[in-house]
Amino acid sequence: MISYNKIEKTFTLKTKQKLPITLSKSWDFFSSPKNLSKITPSHMNFNILTDFGKMYEGQIIKYRVSPFPFFRVGWTTKITSVEKPFSFTDKQISGPFSLWEHDHIFEETSNGIYAHDVVKYKLPLGFLGRLFGGKIIMWQLNKIFEFRKKILNKLFVK
Repeated sequence: MISYNKIEKTFTLKTKQKLPITLSKSWDFFSSPKNLSKITPSHMNFNILTDFGKMYEGQIIKYRVSPFPFFRVGWTTKITSVEKPFSFTDKQISGPFSLWEHDHIFEETSNGIYAHDVVKYKLPLGFLGRLFGGKIIMWQLNKIFEFRKKILNKLFVK
């Protein structure tokens, strides 16, 4: 679900998915940047350019991605908070958005483990960006997270 804040001129995407794995396994998978390519649609040509080990606060990760056919862009994010095994946040330093903040939250309940994604983003070019790109980006992000949900269900099926 994506909502729009008229005052801040930002969009917020929220997803929630039950995972049939432990909190520890959930953390191990999502906190490894190399797994991001496994849950990103192949048509986006997602490549991580940074060599890394374990995720840590302050970590810089560089990517190349094709958000649209024949359009390739660099994207750099920084891990701004880590609360193992419950959450971490990455923020765009440079890339296609005016603002991108992605909270990854892992919740352990009596019904199982839930992964929550909260992405707050702002499109470039102000009014023109929102007018021409708002619905397209909403559609694309929804498709990416639907793909992610499908792949995670396949990866973690018991």
